[in-house]
Amino acid sequence: MTYPPNGSAAPPGAPVRPAPTMPAVPPQAPGTPAAQGPPPRPPAAAPRRTAWAEGTDRLRAAATTEPGRLRIIGAVLALLVVAFGAVTAWQMTERSTAADDVLRRSQPLSADAAAIYRSLADANTAASSGFLAGGQEPAAVRQRYERDIERAAQKLATAASAAGSDSSSAAAVRKLNQLLPQYTGLIERARANNRQGLPLGGAYLRYANATMQTQMLPAAEKLYKAENARLTSDYGNAKPYPWFAMALGVLALAALVWAQRRNYRRTNRVFNHGLLAATAATTVVLLWLVVGHTVARSGLDDSYDHGVRSLNVLNDARISSLKARGDENLTLVNRGAETTEVKGEPQDKFDVSYRAQMKRLGDGDSGLLGQAAALAKDTPGEGPVRTAVKNVGVWQDRHKEARSSDDSGDYQGALDKVIGSKDGQGAEPTGECFDNVDAALDRALRHEQSEFKQAAEDGRGAMTGLPAGAAVLAVLGAAAAVLGIGRRLSEYR
Repeated sequence: MTYPPNGSAAPPGAPVRPAPTMPAVPPQAPGTPAAQGPPPRPPAAAPRRTAWAEGTDRLRAAATTEPGRLRIIGAVLALLVVAFGAVTAWQMTERSTAADDVLRRSQPLSADAAAIYRSLADANTAASSGFLAGGQEPAAVRQRYERDIERAAQKLATAASAAGSDSSSAAAVRKLNQLLPQYTGLIERARANNRQGLPLGGAYLRYANATMQTQMLPAAEKLYKAENARLTSDYGNAKPYPWFAMALGVLALAALVWAQRRNYRRTNRVFNHGLLAATAATTVVLLWLVVGHTVARSGLDDSYDHGVRSLNVLNDARISSLKARGDENLTLVNRGAETTEVKGEPQDKFDVSYRAQMKRLGDGDSGLLGQAAALAKDTPGEGPVRTAVKNVGVWQDRHKEARSSDDSGDYQGALDKVIGSKDGQGAEPTGECFDNVDAALDRALRHEQSEFKQAAEDGRGAMTGLPAGAAVLAVLGAAAAVLGIGRRLSEYR
């Protein structure tokens, strides 16, 4: 069937076909290119995930399988055992170093500071004894004075090298080094005037004694206290329990036991050799840590209670006896030139100081000597203290006789009772009583120093090898744990 061309009428009955519609296109200027539509948008990119998130996902995925879980367990066990060994080595190295400082640095420096104080006080006492002897002082007294000055200078050099530059100890050492030549110069002037019989010698001696009592001995005491504080600090660093290391050890041991129990429940095998070896290594380190530090702490406690405390009391007692002897000598040199008020009455300044030092010394039941006797834990330590107590009693009796002679105008009789020799009845002068007290206290000091050294060495020795041994055993334990887990993993291949 044919259709008529466009514009002609359709035959009757033919279907009417709608005319095609064209989109409206806006007119364009001549030469303008055809308009293009907007470019298509690229699909949105998924946000990038962090390495941590990806690693977490991988770890979570691995944990869903038994081999993955075993790898995680092995890594955690190895980490715990290595961390336990590292913390044990770190904490015990600190404590071992502090214990070594107690034995080889701080306590010897404290003893040197006490020796400086004693040497200065004894030199002052020897100088006053030589002055009382007149123009020609005994050679033994002169040698004692020079020996004390030389020892003080040597100990000051040692203290200066160990004190540092900015500490209170360094300031005390500098002050003593400045004052020591001034003091010896005053003593030499006093000695020169005394040889010539000039009363000016007594004034120089009192001035030298004032320099010693008000400047040098306080500086020496400051040095002594500073070194004692350092010693206490070293004890404080050496004795605390390593709680962090112990807690890590218990945690590592518990994790190893749990891993072996898990292995037994899943495989019905009683032992895994690697995990068993790791458990044994961890147990050895933990027991070594607890027992070794407990023994070390016990030794350090003993060295302090029966060593340092006794040494401090004995040093104080010896210094008090030295001061008392110097005051006794200066009472005769002073002859009432300097007085002090006691209950409204003027009394000789140095005799008042002598009585105060004797009261501080006490007897076998009170005072410093009473404390020393109580702290002595054995007969070799207590015996010299009892000897000192006995001689202090004799000294006080002879001093009363000397004061009685001096007060009655018998100056020569008083002088004989202080620096002379035994009288016809065999009574000792106070100088010999003092020498007996000083010798007894020196024996007690040597014994207590030996006790301290033995106890401190025992305490330090209990920690010997623990840091290095803990580190080695921890590495071996971690390796054994990894091998033990690896043995289980091999069953899945």
